[in-house]
Amino acid sequence: MVLPGEEQFHLCPVWSRFAARSGIQQEQKIGNVMGYRVAVVGATGAVGREILKTLAEREFPVDKIVALASPRSTGREVSFGDKVLKVQNLETFDFTGWDVALFSPGGAVSAKYAPVAAKAGCVVIDNTSHFRMEPDVPLVVPEVNPDALKRMKRNIIANPNCSTIQMVVALKPLHDLFTLKRVVVATYQAVAGAGKDGMDELFAQTRGSFVNDPPKIEQFQKQIAFNCIPQIDRFMDDGATKEEWKMAVETKKILDPDISVIATCVRVPVFIGHSEAVVAEFEEPVDIKRAREVLREADGVILRDEREDGGYVTPIECVGEDATYVSRLRVDPTVPNGLAFWCVSDNLRKGAALNAVQIAETMIALDLLPKHG
Repeated sequence: MVLPGEEQFHLCPVWSRFAARSGIQQEQKIGNVMGYRVAVVGATGAVGREILKTLAEREFPVDKIVALASPRSTGREVSFGDKVLKVQNLETFDFTGWDVALFSPGGAVSAKYAPVAAKAGCVVIDNTSHFRMEPDVPLVVPEVNPDALKRMKRNIIANPNCSTIQMVVALKPLHDLFTLKRVVVATYQAVAGAGKDGMDELFAQTRGSFVNDPPKIEQFQKQIAFNCIPQIDRFMDDGATKEEWKMAVETKKILDPDISVIATCVRVPVFIGHSEAVVAEFEEPVDIKRAREVLREADGVILRDEREDGGYVTPIECVGEDATYVSRLRVDPTVPNGLAFWCVSDNLRKGAALNAVQIAETMIALDLLPKHG
């Protein structure tokens, strides 16, 4: 996607940053890395397929790659660049000798098999929520807290929630500049966050509405077509949903434990691309000009903020893109040091697959990913 007025975004900002720090060219760094043995777990799902696509597009240094899934998917075919991989059975797979496994099979499956892979010496990057809040498991967004990777103890690293990832990518440069105190966020989350079945349900209900078919409600709590549902995940005792709780506790773990966060998470009839309306309060006086400057320079962010009709990015425009797009940046006059903004990101890419691949790239750059071959 090329948008008028957008700032330049580097395809591989993490590599660029670490290469610059070490005084070598990005091309040299990647070119000198020998291939790794990579497993993709949950390879037939929407995120698993996106991981395979992202690994190929970014030319991740792969020596050998395997696609893994449940027994019922064994023998199916998935694409990796111009190659076709036959899916193997996760339940009988031996991770011995494999270097890194990117997991996205669902929390219960990760809970069982991620420790098996880790015990075999394979580094696990898990996209489910199962390990995120365990104190000895790093929760990482490479543009935000790459040094947390150095504290890996169990060979397991957690990928944050998709809605958390894009928010902290946008907030990190502002936090460094003004010191973040409080965040109020409303999310508008695409059905892709519920997987292929969620996308199928939106499609079926939308099509059915034109031929007077009654909507079948299976994946969501209410009809999703032409509707908004203010519930993602189950309700907790305090009235928040689990998704809202995740955004609060994950932001604290990634950015700063002193930050207060309250979220309202809403499922909307969009196939791919999460949107967020963020209001942030800071400890120090806010300078809107400096805020724009740091966002323009921030890794993983594209600032497109034109105060005119259409001068912002919408979720349909971010599909297939790596960046978190920030728009509608303005001062919040209702608090002493406040900023408000809108951000969108492809939840299957930066919200899941891309972030996992970037974690692996960053581990290579930090010399934290040993090879067993």
